[in-house]
Amino acid sequence: MSVSRIGEREREYVLEVLDSQFRTSSCGHMNQRLEKAFAHRFSRRFAIAFVNGTATLHAALVAAGVGRGDEVIVPPLTMSSTSFAVLQAGATPVFADIDPLTWTISPESVLKGLSERTKAIIPVALYGLAPDLDRLMDISKQHDLFLLEDDAQCFLGYCHGRIVGSVGHASSFSFQSSKHMTSGEGGMVITDDERLADRIRAFNSLGYAAVRANQGKITKETIQDPQYERHASVGYNYRMPELCAAVALAQLERLDELVEIRTRAAKAYAQAAEGCSWLIPQSVQDGFKHAYWTYVLKLSPDVPFSWYDFRQKYVELGGDGMYAAWQLTYLEPALRGVRFSSDQSQDYGPGLCPVAESIQPYLLQLKTNYFTEDSILHQAEMLAATILYFSHKG
Repeated sequence: MSVSRIGEREREYVLEVLDSQFRTSSCGHMNQRLEKAFAHRFSRRFAIAFVNGTATLHAALVAAGVGRGDEVIVPPLTMSSTSFAVLQAGATPVFADIDPLTWTISPESVLKGLSERTKAIIPVALYGLAPDLDRLMDISKQHDLFLLEDDAQCFLGYCHGRIVGSVGHASSFSFQSSKHMTSGEGGMVITDDERLADRIRAFNSLGYAAVRANQGKITKETIQDPQYERHASVGYNYRMPELCAAVALAQLERLDELVEIRTRAAKAYAQAAEGCSWLIPQSVQDGFKHAYWTYVLKLSPDVPFSWYDFRQKYVELGGDGMYAAWQLTYLEPALRGVRFSSDQSQDYGPGLCPVAESIQPYLLQLKTNYFTEDSILHQAEMLAATILYFSHKG
């Protein structure tokens, strides 16, 4: 199997935009096509395109009424953008620990983190695997909380028969260059709530009065009226450029093959590591389908060699390197020891999420964005060779 990361369809749609000369009469049409198709694919009523997948979170939180004095529960093991968006909305992140097997946010830890100031939960589909969204949605309903799925790493994953992105009150996706589908940069928010979508669209579009959930384009007749009062609220210019929308639409139409090639890479890695007792894969529970943005193994802390030794040997043998997990967000210099409000319920420092702290240093993130069978097999063979080297050495 071989897949072109960027193919003829992407070029065709980009040329369609360029041929329009960016005339105002045609501007926005590609975004409209993308939004309609994306909402349909992910079983939602409304989709709103953004310049990136952090702006999506920011806008959705503000639109849901999250602001100063509020707390939002987030996982510590993910890209810090999730927590940064909470801070950008004026609220305070509260970190819930992770499940020791799936490494996604633990519903039990979420319950422990609830307070009278909790306004929302942002569960992250980590590495392509969703957390227990049904359980988290039940918690949200019981405590009147906004559930915002962060699905930046999960396209076409499933949770108990439902496509990931269709469970929470709203869901956020990223089209950054490493993601399953990409436009270089970009993002999308999807929801079934029309009033919420109206507010997200306004925040996305400078607070323009004329935009709505399904309408991101302002008509010429409206904008040329000298009496038109443009800005009903203060918003950001978070709109996706038409060229990015063109590429994203083509990628969306090819999404099945783009996800399938990554799944093939993950299966090859899994086969290479099969039977190795000191490399533990992320656990995929019954009822879940993993999208494999990356394939991750946890190195046992009991082995007589380090994470760095393993990576170095993998590269020496011809492997393409591997990533470490992100530093836990609350241990990043930007947050560690900082208090963002006088009544902040957590101190950001070591010991806050012991399960996450015990797992994060040992995670080996193997890339799955290889688009030919030969490259996939080569990386899997290098993993097998590395395992064999350390097995014999031990």
